[in-house]
Amino acid sequence: MSKQQGKSGKGSNKPTNKKSSKGRSDAKGKSFAREEAPIKKKAATPSASKRPSNPDEIRLNKYIANSGVCSRRDADMHIAVGSVTVNGKIINEMGYKVKFEDDVRFDGARINPEKKTYVLLNKPKGFATTTSDSKGKTVMDLVANSTTARIKPIGRLGRGSTGLLLFTNDDLIVKKFTNSKTGVSRLFQIELDKDLKHEDFKKIQEGIKPMGKLVAVEEISYIDGAPKTQIGLKIKNTGNSILHTIFDYLKYEIVRVDCVQIGHLTKKDLPRGHWKHLTTQEINTLQML
Repeated sequence: MSKQQGKSGKGSNKPTNKKSSKGRSDAKGKSFAREEAPIKKKAATPSASKRPSNPDEIRLNKYIANSGVCSRRDADMHIAVGSVTVNGKIINEMGYKVKFEDDVRFDGARINPEKKTYVLLNKPKGFATTTSDSKGKTVMDLVANSTTARIKPIGRLGRGSTGLLLFTNDDLIVKKFTNSKTGVSRLFQIELDKDLKHEDFKKIQEGIKPMGKLVAVEEISYIDGAPKTQIGLKIKNTGNSILHTIFDYLKYEIVRVDCVQIGHLTKKDLPRGHWKHLTTQEINTLQML
């Protein structure tokens, strides 16, 4: 090997003292090239901004801004002066994070960061009206692809019942529906195990008192052209159990329940097992009920 080859370092494993742009300036390593000096990393310190983000949480000011109340900057101001509560507690902390299911209120009124969504389902048999995953097949499975908003069913239809069920994330509409006195009417077609006697028909029409509490209906009728085992019943109640309360009291067994109308909403052009988004006109009418 020639001396020239030795100096070039080719074919040799011996280190050289030649200055490298990426290394030390001499064999003793007393200095570094300024542009290549290693950066000392500071020990990581816990920080809210450094923590792994939770997809189920959102900053409070963004939650407020997304609800349409005001901008993020204005939201910070309102948070600072105590205008915002989370689950009943005033929150003044900047950067505070909340979950979508938390009860967030602005000046006492509950707000929601999602666009208000209204989905109408024609429910088939075999699906429980619940949001719980532990109940087998549920109505949430049927509307899973309808929206990314966190909608919930208003009221209940039993697993064996069919018909219309409304889903929304609009708390004002939910409150309107769940008020049994001023709520929204639902019309049911009910089949009984035997003919409904005329005297029992009159009792339901005038109001019955199972367990001493009055149960009032808006309308009751026999269905034209059908046996007297089939009746129509209109009532302002979101529960399914109220129907059983009425007929159990009068010694009838319910064979079939079908919700055919909610307020002005009907099953027209909505096959069993299908859903649709309400139109703007339908939403406006619903809000005026």
